[in-house]
Amino acid sequence: MQNPKVFILAIESSCDDTAAAVLCNDQVLSNVVANQLVHTQYGGVVPELASRAHQLNIVPVVDAALQKAGIHKEQLSAIAFTQGPGLMGSLLVGSSFAKSLALALQIPLLAVNHMHAHILAHFIAEEGFKKPTFPFLALTISGGHTQIVRVDSYFDLTILGQTTDDAVGEAFDKSAKILGLPYPGGPLVDKYAQLGNPKAYKFTKPKVPGLDFSFSGLKTAILYFIQKQKLLDPNFVTENRNDICASIQHTIIAILMDKLKLAVTETGIKQIAIGGGVSANSGIRKAVKEAEIKYGWQTFVPKFEYTTDNAAMIGIVGYQKYLLEKFETASVVSKARIQF
Repeated sequence: MQNPKVFILAIESSCDDTAAAVLCNDQVLSNVVANQLVHTQYGGVVPELASRAHQLNIVPVVDAALQKAGIHKEQLSAIAFTQGPGLMGSLLVGSSFAKSLALALQIPLLAVNHMHAHILAHFIAEEGFKKPTFPFLALTISGGHTQIVRVDSYFDLTILGQTTDDAVGEAFDKSAKILGLPYPGGPLVDKYAQLGNPKAYKFTKPKVPGLDFSFSGLKTAILYFIQKQKLLDPNFVTENRNDICASIQHTIIAILMDKLKLAVTETGIKQIAIGGGVSANSGIRKAVKEAEIKYGWQTFVPKFEYTTDNAAMIGIVGYQKYLLEKFETASVVSKARIQF
């Protein structure tokens, strides 16, 4: 007989955030994240510094998650961890801790694909947030990935399109860097874009066949545009920052929405779920909601705390794996690159 209460401890350490969460079935009891501010001065994540910070943070973060959830480690049913994709040094810290604790407690170990978790984050039980039904299309957008995925069940996922070069999050961050904004610049582009005219400057959308994406050309076009304008007026960026950010964001959103519309046409699926760190962008959320009215889509936007890297989303995949007894042995290896 299935245990009515399954307690999953989830650990996420794919990049620069050390996160731990405790779930009881599909409900989140705690979701703790320790950010690494050390990378700000370098303008990006430094892998070696990230893995060192994970080593310092992981024990207090897990302890905080257990305390906030109000349970003891002996009550845990299983431990889920991020297997990949991500920075290898960071992944190894999380997997090593998870393996050791699972072995000590003699409970199952569950390996989770980080991108799979972004998609299944929609199945976390959260008041006021509806869950999609199968099949649906997932637009997964983050600093390292841009994908359109057809989701036919919890474990039947097909990538329909993905970026051939830079991810959308990188396009936002690199654009911000060109404008002289501090890292991470994506949220700042969103902030200033809300104050500007999205049609002030026109950037050409890349022509990529099918459902694949490309953002490297757009990034280069923005760089050349800013360099040219600064030669004419050294104060151009300072005086027009809001309009520049609004125009960049408008172009990126248009690229994403064009591909989504094509995916809906090709598959006939009108349920759209967005996930990943860039899904926190206000402009993207607004565009998806407007498409719901304009095209008759049913759209799903996760709670803000489940968009950026977090352990709750790792836990929900772990819970579904636990129900099917998809357990791993201690020989399971972390992978910097991994598909569904």
